[in-house]
Amino acid sequence: MTKIKIFIVLTFLVLGLNQSYSQTYKFKTSGYSVMLKDQKNKWGKWSDLDLVNILVTLDTNKSRITVYSEVIQLFEIIDYIPFEENKTDGVYSFTCKDNNGEDCTLSIIIRKKQDNRKQLYINYDNRMIVYNISNYHS
Repeated sequence: MTKIKIFIVLTFLVLGLNQSYSQTYKFKTSGYSVMLKDQKNKWGKWSDLDLVNILVTLDTNKSRITVYSEVIQLFEIIDYIPFEENKTDGVYSFTCKDNNGEDCTLSIIIRKKQDNRKQLYINYDNRMIVYNISNYHS
């Protein structure tokens, strides 16, 4: 395991993102929203938040993130980006390829000033999806 991978795993465990000792972290979603770029390549507005209750897994053994939506979204982790932190957020990011071979960046953001609320951002060149997530306890 690379040093970055070990750091991410240890940080996830320390922050309590999952209480198991495995390297598969499970989250459930409570809602999602989408933002698109327009013809002028400028970001539009976020869509209304749609309520959705689906499972998301981060599997560091297989280097992938899976979103179990109606159409399963599978993201192969190409690179683990170093943890970033400021006064308001902690950010775990991953450079990925989706199941269509398209490049994207996934970020799990912990909102410190919002009771450590967690969000998963899936960022493509022309669209962005955000899921509100919380720890999944089976």
